[in-house]
Amino acid sequence: MDRFAVFYICLAGDFHFILGFDLKDAPTLGSKNTPRLLSKGTVSDDLEHQVLQNHTVLFYHEDTDEMYVGGTDFVLKLDMGDYSVQENFSMKATHQQCRQGPCENVVTVIEKFQDSLFVCGTNGYTPQCWRLFPSWNNQSHDDIESYEGTGISPFVYTQNSLSLIVDGDLYVAAPLDIEGGSLQFRRKVGSRTNVWMYDNWVSEPTFISASWVERKQDPDNEKIYVFFREKNSDHSLEADPWISRVARVCKVDEGGSKRFFQNMWTSFVKARLVCGFPKESLYFNRLQDIHVIPADGWHDTRVYALFTSSWNSTAVCIYTIGMIEDIFENSTFKGYNQGIPNPRPGSCVKNSKSLPFATVNIVENHPEMADWVESVHRTAPFFVSNNNYTKITVDRVQAADQRMYNILLLATDTGKIHKVLEAGSEPFIISETQLSSNSSIQSMKLDSKKKKLVVGFSEKISIVNLQRCQEYNSCCADCVLARDPYCAWTQSGCTPTVPGAIQNVMDGQITLCPSSEEKSVTRTKRDTVSQSPANLTTVHIVPLNISFYLSCPINSYHAEYTWEHGGNSSPCLQMQFDCLHLIPLMTQDDYGIYECVSKEKSYINVVKRYHLKEPVTPDVKKRKNIFEGNYASAVVSQMSWITLGLTAAVLEIFR
Repeated sequence: MDRFAVFYICLAGDFHFILGFDLKDAPTLGSKNTPRLLSKGTVSDDLEHQVLQNHTVLFYHEDTDEMYVGGTDFVLKLDMGDYSVQENFSMKATHQQCRQGPCENVVTVIEKFQDSLFVCGTNGYTPQCWRLFPSWNNQSHDDIESYEGTGISPFVYTQNSLSLIVDGDLYVAAPLDIEGGSLQFRRKVGSRTNVWMYDNWVSEPTFISASWVERKQDPDNEKIYVFFREKNSDHSLEADPWISRVARVCKVDEGGSKRFFQNMWTSFVKARLVCGFPKESLYFNRLQDIHVIPADGWHDTRVYALFTSSWNSTAVCIYTIGMIEDIFENSTFKGYNQGIPNPRPGSCVKNSKSLPFATVNIVENHPEMADWVESVHRTAPFFVSNNNYTKITVDRVQAADQRMYNILLLATDTGKIHKVLEAGSEPFIISETQLSSNSSIQSMKLDSKKKKLVVGFSEKISIVNLQRCQEYNSCCADCVLARDPYCAWTQSGCTPTVPGAIQNVMDGQITLCPSSEEKSVTRTKRDTVSQSPANLTTVHIVPLNISFYLSCPINSYHAEYTWEHGGNSSPCLQMQFDCLHLIPLMTQDDYGIYECVSKEKSYINVVKRYHLKEPVTPDVKKRKNIFEGNYASAVVSQMSWITLGLTAAVLEIFR
């Protein structure tokens, strides 16, 4: 039996048939790769789509505080205050324009271009672009300029594409034909010369992201970095079919002379991105997503790369632009064994048309670096998980100690967001938030100013508050143990971080909390209980010879939960949000006080306390009446939970 099981369980005289309990859906308490908290209740504001969307694209410009959402036949402008719809641009394709199939315009590109919004879409298999002038610019919606969009938008939304605006120039990758061919990275539309790639530089590429790294002190040496994966030329059985790459081109590159490489990148070079375990020759080779965090010094700009593997694991590796540049500036060129000419191939020069033939010839025939780009952590990825992550974005958060921390926001293929702390070399999974159980995440954009994450699904747009501090509000220790730099403990409880508040992001140590709240393992059990906020005891009157269960909420999946009764301790049976204790058949020994105790680091907490008592009268008939009345809520109304609890107990055997 694998992880999918069917069980028949007999409870209180009835047979219960339980089908399809999936082992992977049950988080494991205390696991290093388990989120500390599973968010409960309403966790986001939702904007429902009137029609299910096959594809959504999000655009957010922090300088203008505007959020745009593109779907099939529309672009929405959202109010970043309450995320209501401010404007709705109709982007329907006309039947005269449509070539074949459904006549719909799936928006694939949204960029800020000069004084307008630059939007492109599939337009019924005839890619088209428009410049929209929102009402804030005192122009009507009818004042829309249209452009031919081939090479900017794909013909079909499922085809690979990307776009980037840099200093009024548009850098794009999109197919030139309806079959998805001629896919390459180009500069198109803007003040500079249109340039494109040489066909032999890449093999069936999948472009992931492009990023401009600004050098304020040296603008002529600024580069555009392109992240992609391409087909591996090694077709042996043990070789992965994909290789992940980073390439760069110079912003000032205008192509070669009329005699050689006219309108071609003269500065294109590429290198392999390494993410894995070099000693074991075990690598994650399929780049999935990229997020770049600029730094004051361009060398320190960090690149967060999300990879998948052939063995169904995902990893995050971190690079710096300085490390990438070191390879491009110092590595030899793969397959080239002669002297390297001056200027070095790939260098930025003000007049690329004057580059000597020897320099451009190496770019044409040997653009790949012999050395590989290793990650910051070199010997292993920063984070490895069995979750199938599909997207990544990273937020910079200032904690109460005024230090800056990076928070990775990872989207799973099952509609969840994992919040992962980067503090030192070890990742810490702060929380898991389930946003949709119906569809996977199509798009994701961070509003770092307001600490919100905007997530696109087929059925809705979800706006997630990243400062959900109320989830750790039970006490100071719970707030500090969360290690969430968005939140700190104050006199008002666990609130968005303010300077001087109680917080320990690096270690989650609770020694700064008021002594009245500390529960150390060095204290006696009596001391721990007397200080617990869970001192209120729930009393249940339970007859002999029936099945019964007790439950307490799981507040942290990094804690160890046990049930204590009569001097004995037993592990809990874990459900999604609850820790259960099952009594298959009540006996005299089962009466008394039960405590659900959690332990995380040095923090011990009595989460729940129950007192099980025997009915006063031994009369069977009266006992039956009590069963049907007074404590029905404790037994009968929760019989489905007993069923699930016993299922979990059986599943423990198969773990």
